[in-house]
Amino acid sequence: MGVLSKIFTAIRGGAREAGEAVVDANAVRIFEQEIVDSKNHIKKAKDSLTTVMAEKMQAARKLDAINNDIAENESYAIKAMDKGDEALALEVAEKIASLEVELSEQQQVHDNCASHIDKLKSMIQSAERQISENQRQLNIVKTTESVHKATSAINDNFMSSGSQIVNAKESLERIQKRQQMREDKIKAAQELKSEEYDQPLQDKLKKAGIMASDSKSANDVLERLKAKK
Repeated sequence: MGVLSKIFTAIRGGAREAGEAVVDANAVRIFEQEIVDSKNHIKKAKDSLTTVMAEKMQAARKLDAINNDIAENESYAIKAMDKGDEALALEVAEKIASLEVELSEQQQVHDNCASHIDKLKSMIQSAERQISENQRQLNIVKTTESVHKATSAINDNFMSSGSQIVNAKESLERIQKRQQMREDKIKAAQELKSEEYDQPLQDKLKKAGIMASDSKSANDVLERLKAKK
């Protein structure tokens, strides 16, 4: 029995961990849906508030009507008393007393509606401020989540393409080396062409004795050695 209990406990623990993993994976979506649900609750609360406010308006109209009835019947009672008709005045007074009871009850309804309206307005305003703050936090969370995903994608791409980056660098170096060799060959060809163009003119100047000849005869060498002695 103890083993089975531990197995069931382990299963419940695994289910709890799986549930927490699902919640964590969908935390932003859950938070966003909770904000939507809160807005729907606020809408329903406002609908209820308008109903209570309407009941207050009806109670206020009834109060006005009862007060008018009381005032009217008070004038009747006074007129009856002025005529000496005490019985009629008493009958009107009884109606006035009944109206005053109804007035008290209706006043209580009106006051209760007014009290509930103030409380509901305060609660709705507080909830709306909290929803606005949650919406602001949601925007920040969603932006942060997007940045984290982008950063992770960049890191993953860099890790997976590390060898490709090295290969690309080697390919670049080979291209640059080949281009440098081509440029050197072009430069060498230009120098060679320049030398070939200048050589006939140099030969003519040497024959005319204007430019010294680079070649030295054996006699010149011998004279130089004798001079050293």
